[in-house]
Amino acid sequence: MPFPRRLLNDHEEVVLDLHPHWWALSGPALALAACLAAAVVASVAVHGAAHDPVVIALLVVVLVALWWFVRRYLRWATTNFVLTTDRLIFRSGVLARHGRELPLERVEDVSFHQTLFERLLGAGDLLVESGGERGQQVFSRIPRPARVQNVIWRQVSKDRT
Repeated sequence: MPFPRRLLNDHEEVVLDLHPHWWALSGPALALAACLAAAVVASVAVHGAAHDPVVIALLVVVLVALWWFVRRYLRWATTNFVLTTDRLIFRSGVLARHGRELPLERVEDVSFHQTLFERLLGAGDLLVESGGERGQQVFSRIPRPARVQNVIWRQVSKDRT
């Protein structure tokens, strides 16, 4: 879901609106696909005997994998990393919500970290250091963190001039 425009201040515009990298969904998606494949193979192997205990057990495993995927997808879809012309906003949560906002004038440093595997995928962690009691904030699974870092600095520079 995109960040709700009604939560923006007057004359504030969205510069970036990101969800976590798609890699966050890969584990549950692969597990679901593997469970579905195993269930199909097992049901074909028993020649349509729908009451075979192995098929029933695999269907239960498919339901668990589906539940895991749906939960992770909902968490992914309801997590926003938003850069506006005035602030950096992080919101997450499906039923219970968590939010953090950093005014751009308080941002002191932005750095990123990527493993080799994350570089291949285009994901990484972003570390934003700000003045205040919390100091550093780490945002995980950010898509293209080097690009996001540059866009944040560009916006901070505009804000300070």
